[in-house]
Amino acid sequence: MNAIRPWRTIERRECRQIMVGDVPVGGDAPITVQTMTNTPTEDAGATIDQIRRCEDVGCDIIRVSCPTEEATAAMPLITRAANIPVVADIHFHYKRALEAADAGAACLRINPGNIGGSDRVAEVVRAAKANGCAIRIGVNAGSLERDLLEKYGEPCPEALIESALDHIKLLQDHDFHEFKVAVKASDVFLAVAAYHGLAEAVDCPLHIGITEAGGIVGGTVKSSIGLGALLWAGIGDTVRVSLSAEPEHEVKVGYEMLKALGLRTRGVRVVSCPSCSRQGFDVIRTVETLEARLEHIKTPMSLSVLGCVVNGPGEARETDIGLTGGGNGKHMVYLSGVKGHTIEDEDMLDHIVKLVEEKAAAIEAGEAVAFDPHAQEVQAAE
Repeated sequence: MNAIRPWRTIERRECRQIMVGDVPVGGDAPITVQTMTNTPTEDAGATIDQIRRCEDVGCDIIRVSCPTEEATAAMPLITRAANIPVVADIHFHYKRALEAADAGAACLRINPGNIGGSDRVAEVVRAAKANGCAIRIGVNAGSLERDLLEKYGEPCPEALIESALDHIKLLQDHDFHEFKVAVKASDVFLAVAAYHGLAEAVDCPLHIGITEAGGIVGGTVKSSIGLGALLWAGIGDTVRVSLSAEPEHEVKVGYEMLKALGLRTRGVRVVSCPSCSRQGFDVIRTVETLEARLEHIKTPMSLSVLGCVVNGPGEARETDIGLTGGGNGKHMVYLSGVKGHTIEDEDMLDHIVKLVEEKAAAIEAGEAVAFDPHAQEVQAAE
């Protein structure tokens, strides 16, 4: 509980923890961000290259499709090359799950209801146990079982939850408990309601997502509404943002969600204004350039970029580095919330990048800490 600002507090749902490779999911572990490759898995080189790009922007777990024998044949190369756990996405063909488990997959994403009867589920569980694999049960409103659709008439929260509970029982009947569960839908209301109901019914980690959300803009908005609502309510142990975009964009959006809620920190958090005619410099282009040039920074810290003195000084008092637009091409730079010096237009971008890189290096070396404007208040309260 945040004693100074209780309205910032998010109390995460309590659940048991599982391991996906060497990454803990659930319990008190950080909420992880994952995505899925879209290269042909058979092309191990292209798939590994895409995994590298996702790793570079902070991906914690990566999923790859395994629809064919050729795909699972490439898995040993892929799992050995990846620096993060690889989840094998399996549908219909239970033998692909067995092959993927033997090939080094850290987790098998299956729908136990579409890979055959109890004997086939038992085989998958045996392979998972033998190879130390977790399992992710994936329920989706678009592929609900026929009997549930007949029972409920349409995909609804109750149908998604019942499907998940049925699948959980299949695994538990085989004494398998290293699983996480998702109940995804493209309908935000449906997905959020289903996750709330499931969160009350089970104690396992939850993989949250709004499936088939759309392109970068529409999908980001839709995912932010649904996943933001769940995360704010403390629901969700691992997150996948589903966008019709390259997977590294999904990772970036996922991290930005968690950063906005104070649930994860990575890289530079930028506070910037939408700009208006009062701006002392081109805010939009400046922010675009700074975000691109600072993408390599992984150290958590903050940067404010505001075009004028209306809100600029106030926001700068809350950030590690602050830039506020001034007149005659001279702009004010703030350091750890304190007014520092002025900088002229032609030197501005290089100067801000240098300040951020130097502060990040000092933090990593233990010579400085990220600026917390509320630290003194907390100390005073104690």
